[in-house]
Amino acid sequence: MTAPLHASGILRRALARNRRHAGLGTLLYCCHQLCESAVPILIGVGIDRAVAPGDGPALIAWIGALTVLFGLLTMAYRFGGRHLMRAITDEAYLLRDELAAKILHPRGIRTPLRAGELLTVASTDADNVSYLLDYVPRVAGAVTATLVSAVALVAVDWRLGVAVLGGTPVVLGLLQLAGPRIVRRVEAQQDLAGRASSLATDLVTGLRPLRGIGAEDAAARRYRQVSGASLAASLRAARTQGTYLAASTATSGLLAGGVAVLAGWFALTGRITVGELIAVIGLAQFLMEPLGMLAVVPSWIAQARGSAERVALVLNAPEVLPEPTRAPSGDDVTLELAGVRHGSLDGLDLLVRPGEFVGVVAYRPADAEALVGLLAGRVAPGEFDGEARLGGVPLHDLRSARALLHVEPHHTDLFAGTLADNLAPDGADPDTLAAALRASAADEVLAAHPAGIEHAVDERGAGLSGGQRQRIALARALLARPPILVLHDPTTAVDAVTEQSLALGVRALRRGLTTLVVTSSPALLAAADRVVVLDAGRVHTVGTHATLGAGEPSYARAVLR
Repeated sequence: MTAPLHASGILRRALARNRRHAGLGTLLYCCHQLCESAVPILIGVGIDRAVAPGDGPALIAWIGALTVLFGLLTMAYRFGGRHLMRAITDEAYLLRDELAAKILHPRGIRTPLRAGELLTVASTDADNVSYLLDYVPRVAGAVTATLVSAVALVAVDWRLGVAVLGGTPVVLGLLQLAGPRIVRRVEAQQDLAGRASSLATDLVTGLRPLRGIGAEDAAARRYRQVSGASLAASLRAARTQGTYLAASTATSGLLAGGVAVLAGWFALTGRITVGELIAVIGLAQFLMEPLGMLAVVPSWIAQARGSAERVALVLNAPEVLPEPTRAPSGDDVTLELAGVRHGSLDGLDLLVRPGEFVGVVAYRPADAEALVGLLAGRVAPGEFDGEARLGGVPLHDLRSARALLHVEPHHTDLFAGTLADNLAPDGADPDTLAAALRASAADEVLAAHPAGIEHAVDERGAGLSGGQRQRIALARALLARPPILVLHDPTTAVDAVTEQSLALGVRALRRGLTTLVVTSSPALLAAADRVVVLDAGRVHTVGTHATLGAGEPSYARAVLR
């Protein structure tokens, strides 16, 4: 078993697997800082050796040396930045890829985070962790600049060097007392921001049913509460970090100012030359930057660590389903549920034979959700009673269960890209694609846009109507051609005419393959070989749509419109 990852381990791993670009970038950044600190030193020496004695050729030589120095520091910064940006981008990509693979694991993961929070972890938190590869070079460069400046000041007068070397650890030590408070507030801010994002995602996804039951005001109040708490946490974290930044800037300025005042006194008393005074003043002004960096970077690292904690929470999440161990037996794709008790299901028995087109009507929506969740693999074996078998093999033990049985949920997502990317990312046979588009009435969606199948799709399909999203998602499921396809309310956002066309198309395209449709659509139920009615968590009755509509008043009320 792989050892669990911790925040410190994730941060160390980010440095280790980007060591080439991060190492080169850090080396070049340190070279840049060394050159920066050498600028006032070179100016001071040039004044004493060329300006003061009035030596023209020497002045030209010192100006040439300064030109070379500026060229060197510019190139070091430019190429160091390239390497560091490469390392940051690579790490962000690797983390996003790793998180996406974990979140979309075929066996599911058990985590307290909701969809919106997972999205935040896979985007914002992944970026925050990768920024560590920018913070470490900054620290290394600041330390380099401070040490070079201190050595130069010691060369001018040992008391100036001691002031920097002794004062810097004291200042940083005092500032680090605020570190734990910053960590706590940043982590609270990130947690509440993730909750607000998750709730917003859920509310946008469920806006239509919320309107249907008149719960918009209650949902808005709930979001305002969570958003308000997130805002308050963000303000607390900002105040803490702002106070810390102000304190660090002030103390760094006081230290640099103290060095400059001390150097001025030494110049007045003749202990140092004018050139040395200018060099010291330049170094004191320059030192404010690395000292300020050393003071503020710990708060950035605290933010990266907080994000790493959330990344670790996702990467360490256990899988819901166990590792499958058995292969399917031949071509048998019989789906059987026996005595299943889960959620609102109470002893459900259901048998779907190969090649059948079966409709399922659930008088209670919770029964439909529980059934679809079980078949989708969102329920671990220990979380339900009874048997769920595919081809005689327990569903959770079957190695190719996801390839044999595909569940298309009611709330499905489209992804940013094009319609072609969403329908068949790896390409598809043109005839097969055309057949799936006709069967799902998605060909009308393509015809409605000038670019056709290359029409750009916004994130989550925001630029398409609900009916268009449903048809594209259905076409995608039909293109997969799994032996068993489970559809949950695939036509709730289309009109009656399109629904009828869609029902006939799905039935024709799925001929010879097993299809289970959980729906109250009369058009889809009329196309089914038989209809299974669920009530109180178990099978209430079985029949055709026509016989049930004529003989079951409760069925007629639930289905016929």
